[in-house]
Amino acid sequence: MQLSLMEVVMGRSARRVAAVGLVAALALAGCSGQSLENGGDDASGDGQVSLKINFWGDMGLDKLKAKYEAEHTNVKIVLNSGEYNAQHEDLQKKLVAGSGAPDISAVDEGFIVQFRSQADQFVNLLDKGASSYESKYLGWKWQASQSADGKQIGLGTDVGGLAMCYRTDLFKAAGLPTDRESVSKLWPTWDAFIETGKKYTKATGKKFVDSGTNLFNPVLAQQPVGFYDPQEALQMEGGPKVAFDVSMKAIEAGISANLASFQPNWDQGFKKDQFAALACPAWMLGHIQDTAPDQKGKWDIANIPGGGGNWGGSWWTIPKQGKNVDEAYKFVEWLIQPEQQIEVFKTVGNLPSQPALYKDPAVLDYKKEFFTDAPTGQIFAATAENLKPQYLGKKNGPTRVAVENVITRVQQGGLAPAAAWAEAVKEADKASKA
Repeated sequence: MQLSLMEVVMGRSARRVAAVGLVAALALAGCSGQSLENGGDDASGDGQVSLKINFWGDMGLDKLKAKYEAEHTNVKIVLNSGEYNAQHEDLQKKLVAGSGAPDISAVDEGFIVQFRSQADQFVNLLDKGASSYESKYLGWKWQASQSADGKQIGLGTDVGGLAMCYRTDLFKAAGLPTDRESVSKLWPTWDAFIETGKKYTKATGKKFVDSGTNLFNPVLAQQPVGFYDPQEALQMEGGPKVAFDVSMKAIEAGISANLASFQPNWDQGFKKDQFAALACPAWMLGHIQDTAPDQKGKWDIANIPGGGGNWGGSWWTIPKQGKNVDEAYKFVEWLIQPEQQIEVFKTVGNLPSQPALYKDPAVLDYKKEFFTDAPTGQIFAATAENLKPQYLGKKNGPTRVAVENVITRVQQGGLAPAAAWAEAVKEADKASKA
């Protein structure tokens, strides 16, 4: 899963910690609101194995669970989808406690550096034969989950290449073009995007975008340097300042619905037409169609302002404390095979992180009916192949949450935009030292 549009991503797909004190439930890759459970069951005396998997949002696992269990009758897959930040925080707590972690845990790009620095807490997948998959992955994707001493803690699921999703019917009502090529030309830059939003809001009386945070994250993902440099020094005056300024401009222009991402009000915003556009890492497609299924054919996908970026994208990891490590690896290895990766892509939109699949007709020629037959394979494959991902520091996840919290305070009227940047710097500094 987010969130370059992924972190939307990855972005997306974006978005995720002993003692980080995560304050908000601002997710960058989706949430379900389900409570976290205890660790998976041990293998029973009759040979049955229960594998618990912690993740967030919709990673296309429901259909795959049934398929795997049918092929492996001794295995029961327990899916535990929870809120994005909470899942990462819970994993960190369980690692510190030494027990209770799931058999398999998804880890997002915003947290992978933090967890790879604790590689001794995870199964080194190279010991299970994972080295044979290195050549199949985007180079940066493979390296991002590798520790400094060469241990590989995860196998990549997806990448969060960015685009912009928009409602064709709402654009038409505002007198704006609706075909994706013409819409892409409306906003070569983020300033042009905000101006388009002003026209939309003036014509309809409605807000144009969902949230200031969902502008902050994709803009940040497009910058050469994010919150941290490779020496783990906080760099707020670079990329974060650029992204923060865009979010403040949108809020002050009155085009943002000011909805907290991945919360119930945000989901209601989809259903009640409270915004017409939002940044879309590939993993966002699944959230849109799951949240507002009756809007099939009313959405389309255009280029994102500023070009490119990655928001989100995740890895499957296996905590060492699990009781069923061998069976867990077998399942993870099965999940990353082309057949399953393509199935997930078609089901929820998550773009594989194995570039050979971008040339597979099943991906390259695929058109998403829900999104006005948009050629999602072509759109997102092009962004993924040209990605130049940022370095994401050990404290990237909690730092991003801290800054998002400040943006949310502005959106809710609790903080003046003029005072917001100083507050964001202060809160980011706290998070970096926690």
